[in-house]
Amino acid sequence: MSRVSIRLVLDDPAVPGAAIGPGKAALLRGIESAGSIAQAAKGLRMSYARAWSLIDELNRLFTEKLVDTETGGRKGGGAHLTELGRAVLALYDDITNDTNARHADALARLPRKPSAND
Repeated sequence: MSRVSIRLVLDDPAVPGAAIGPGKAALLRGIESAGSIAQAAKGLRMSYARAWSLIDELNRLFTEKLVDTETGGRKGGGAHLTELGRAVLALYDDITNDTNARHADALARLPRKPSAND
């Protein structure tokens, strides 16, 4: 099945190329699910350093952080999406789902070779 992949480009002169696409959305979902940047990165086969870099970029793009972190200790650290983080991810998902639903018929008309799953 074909689908549209969305990348929201956020014009910000301080952060050239700032955008939210499938990778950052997956990272946010992973953090929300796992409660940990390390676990989310591992699940995406992404380095911890790369995940931190993406989270830092996202946090600098908005008026408030999208991801809050807690430093480790006896009970361990963790991370979670803020209310704004959940709202941004929901907006991204809404735009992606709406676009795919609107264009499902057109995508189905793409002349493709049959796959093993067909």
